[in-house]
Amino acid sequence: MTGDVMRPKAPGAMPGPDDGRDVSAATTTARAIRIGGGENGTACTRTLPEEVPVALVYNGSTQAVMMASPRDLEDFAHGFSLSEGIVTAPSQITDLSVETHAAGIEVRMWLARERAQILTQRRRAMIGPVGCGLCGIDSLSEASRTLPRVTAEPGLSVACITAAPRDLRRKQPLHDETRAVHAAGFLTAEGIICAREDVGRHNALDKVIGALSRQDIDASIGAMVMTSRVSIELVQKCALAGCGMLIAVSSPTGHALRAADAAGITLIALARDATAQVFTHPHRIAGLSAVGTDDVA
Repeated sequence: MTGDVMRPKAPGAMPGPDDGRDVSAATTTARAIRIGGGENGTACTRTLPEEVPVALVYNGSTQAVMMASPRDLEDFAHGFSLSEGIVTAPSQITDLSVETHAAGIEVRMWLARERAQILTQRRRAMIGPVGCGLCGIDSLSEASRTLPRVTAEPGLSVACITAAPRDLRRKQPLHDETRAVHAAGFLTAEGIICAREDVGRHNALDKVIGALSRQDIDASIGAMVMTSRVSIELVQKCALAGCGMLIAVSSPTGHALRAADAAGITLIALARDATAQVFTHPHRIAGLSAVGTDDVA
């Protein structure tokens, strides 16, 4: 099931239960404009994956909230339970139900007595997986928190933006050694002035935000550039850092797109081969033709 990405009703507010979306939908459609490669201002439409907060609840207590595709959640719940050592056999999950709410989805499980006792003993010591981006959050509402409205105006050109992924690629020594890490960089009119790497895309972004802060560099003067897809936590981190532009080599999720629109962030994705697609707030891009800009948020 798909549906057009809609503009939030209030600036800075995350889309809520009254925006008409089905949180169980795995995809959505979005409008964008192409930049670079002689296509500045050309309108296009893409199908994006959705991510939703999924709370894994055991015997009435939330163990974790993960951003996930809303498909095959019974398999996800069993796999998480087994891979995290919460159970050692599927039969130890005595009951399971999937409950859909406006803010996300709960997978409610009931454990056999002995496994419930073991989980209670280890609950505070559990470490979340590196890839989830929301480790430690234990409620659906926290996963879709209201973000501040970003007013930064970096004013970067099309040429600067479309060259950024290639510039970032030259600043990834750990990737050159391992082929197994993500990178984040901070882009200004002079190019990438700061780059950091990590196995987690959100960790790499945190490192850049931290480096800028330690060097007293204002994040509002440039853009964040990512080697990954754009998921909700990356938009959240940019908004809280006051950065008005996020550029990524892969696609955004529908949830991330709505969050970027609500927070006033210019979201640019699929930035590769000197082209990119602009999904939200194209007014920040210096010299961009106005043609087609009404087709995006």
